Amino acid sequence: MIRSIEELSMNAWPALQTLHYDGWVLRFAGGYTKRANSVYPLYPSSIDLDEKIHACELLYRARNLPAVFKLTRASAPDDLDVCLDALGYRVDSPTSVQLLDISQENFRTGRSVELAGTGTEAWHEAFARMNNVSSENRITHESILRAILPEKCCAAVYTGERIIGCGLGVLQAGYLGIFDLVIDPDHRGQGLGTNLMLALITWGQDRGANQAYLQVMKDNEPAMRLYNKIGFHEKYVYWYRIYEP
Repeated sequence: MIRSIEELSMNAWPALQTLHYDGWVLRFAGGYTKRANSVYPLYPSSIDLDEKIHACELLYRARNLPAVFKLTRASAPDDLDVCLDALGYRVDSPTSVQLLDISQENFRTGRSVELAGTGTEAWHEAFARMNNVSSENRITHESILRAILPEKCCAAVYTGERIIGCGLGVLQAGYLGIFDLVIDPDHRGQGLGTNLMLALITWGQDRGANQAYLQVMKDNEPAMRLYNKIGFHEKYVYWYRIYEP
């Protein structure tokens, strides 16, 4: 299950460049987001572990990026986390991966949420504004969105002509991934996050999804409460190991 969800999430948030190396997937996107700029050690390997880690370090260093590994309890080999710790890699961003069965319940919302298969200029601008994304990273963000191959949905909530909340849904193999849910700070606490979530879930249901998944940082208590209220439950945790000499 963990490997399957990790594969889905890689497809839902693709890197701009990918290298497969003896069972590991190395992803590069100019440093924008750790998800798209890290090693996914998903599959069994045969090369000496120290040799593999060093080779990864060289590849990221050549691109002026820190070496980052995205780990779960299913990472291969089993002792990778211990080895990285011994090499001085620090733990960063423990994240809860949560699932929700959406095959039966009606999740429809009464508030109007605009849904589109492609993000408009207004949607991209709003996302960048609410997430403090730099102009350089905004270009990378839009490139990542264009590279998504599974069907996707860009959701937005408006007040007048201004977007005050947005999110992304990606559908593959009956699983709906929900990403980048963000609400304007001046409009939080009004149930807009719930409305966006329900609209995206309904969009997925209408297209045959029976499971929804999302990723939320363990220290993001407001988001954890929201997702728990809707019915999501933790399936596993991932964390990063980062080396910055």
